[in-house]
Amino acid sequence: MVRYHDEEWGTPCHDDVELFERLALESFQAGLSWSTILRKRDGFRAAFRGFDPAVVASFGPADVERLMADASIVRNRAKIDATIGNAQVWLAIAHELGSVDAYLERMVPGPPSPLDPSTQPGEIPASTPESDALSADLRRRGCRFVGSTIVYAFMQSVGLVDDHLPGCFRYRGSS
Repeated sequence: MVRYHDEEWGTPCHDDVELFERLALESFQAGLSWSTILRKRDGFRAAFRGFDPAVVASFGPADVERLMADASIVRNRAKIDATIGNAQVWLAIAHELGSVDAYLERMVPGPPSPLDPSTQPGEIPASTPESDALSADLRRRGCRFVGSTIVYAFMQSVGLVDDHLPGCFRYRGSS
């Protein structure tokens, strides 16, 4: 988890495939520990063919059964079905706006502000008005497993918000 934090979490991400992977993993994490998801990340990548939305969007019933039998991932049919459906929405967003990255820039304008220097670990929100709005829009478009808390964790992951705490080597301060 330290490596994930130090090298990935909170780093701006603009690649639509990587953005899709991060949202899918956050969705699978719901109700589980993040360490479980990170331990299974390579399995997820193999099972979901690198999380290429064009590939995942084409998955059919045989793929769902293959995924349900794959012990290297979290075998939750609702989350698997949601990931396939979300890939279809991802492609539609990219078609409409040129990229999902462009969509996210519209929905969550940046750059993100750092936390106040006095922020304590228990003071980081689980959701915000921005994650509420992004969640609502994704759901309106047909995405599932994208509640505001999941979307906020996604936003943290891909650098749409900056929740590195004061004292963290990645904290940028508020100067």
